[in-house]
Amino acid sequence: MFLHFLRVLTVGGLICCGFFASSSHANTDTTPKVTARPLGSVVDTTLTVLDEKAALERSQSVIGRKLDDFVLLDRQGRQVSLSQFKGKPLLVSFIYTACFQVCPTTTRNLQKAVEGTVVTLGPERFNIISIGFNQPFDSPDAMKSFSRQYGIHLPNWEFLSPPTAMVAELTGHFGFSYVATVAGFDHINQVTIIDSDGKIVRQVYGETFTAEALVEPLKTLVAGAPIPPQVNTIEELVERFRILCSVYDPVTGKYRTNYAVYFEIAGALTFLAWLAWYFWQDRRHRKAKSG
Repeated sequence: MFLHFLRVLTVGGLICCGFFASSSHANTDTTPKVTARPLGSVVDTTLTVLDEKAALERSQSVIGRKLDDFVLLDRQGRQVSLSQFKGKPLLVSFIYTACFQVCPTTTRNLQKAVEGTVVTLGPERFNIISIGFNQPFDSPDAMKSFSRQYGIHLPNWEFLSPPTAMVAELTGHFGFSYVATVAGFDHINQVTIIDSDGKIVRQVYGETFTAEALVEPLKTLVAGAPIPPQVNTIEELVERFRILCSVYDPVTGKYRTNYAVYFEIAGALTFLAWLAWYFWQDRRHRKAKSG
């Protein structure tokens, strides 16, 4: 029986999420059973501290890389090779299913950004993949439930689960940085754009995705034209986006990035909204009695 404790905050455009997972059945093995290719040299993507500049440098460093042929499991538990997606542009995001706010919000925003392109160009012109990096918890069944629960319905969108042993190399291959903390995970929020030849051509950051940042480059690739390289420096990206999340640290009793004030504001607004609703309901009842 798994107990999940989740704490999630959105900070600027880049997101971090947190959770604990514990099990009373320590010997239960829920690792996806898949015969994958040899892992070779494993890329360690776990950072002691998720520094935003280092995470962006790691993310940008993989641009131009050709994808290796990783083998994962789809929502039905079938083996899927990334090589199957070559020949069409591909968008790749990393999520974890225990996240109840940020990952679903980002995933829904990704759907909103591309669904017009799907309608206009047809779902057969490009593909989207979301990969669950918290293994073995992001199993095929968990990914299936996640996609259903949050209404991700595009026909060219797949949700995949890698074997636990493959996660470090897979995330490193895409330049995806994350770190486990006492409160859960800090991670960079990115969508990787891959061309029809299987080459990483761009990283898009943030919780929402503009036409300029995501849709236009995708349409250009669908049309068979190369997209121009990004001109932003790491310093500019650091200035525009935040990567470090505000996960509460129960050991220190503090938020690593001090955005507790936003919680206070949100709490106050929620209370005021409830108070207004209460008085409105009370006035309705009084009028009904007097009438």
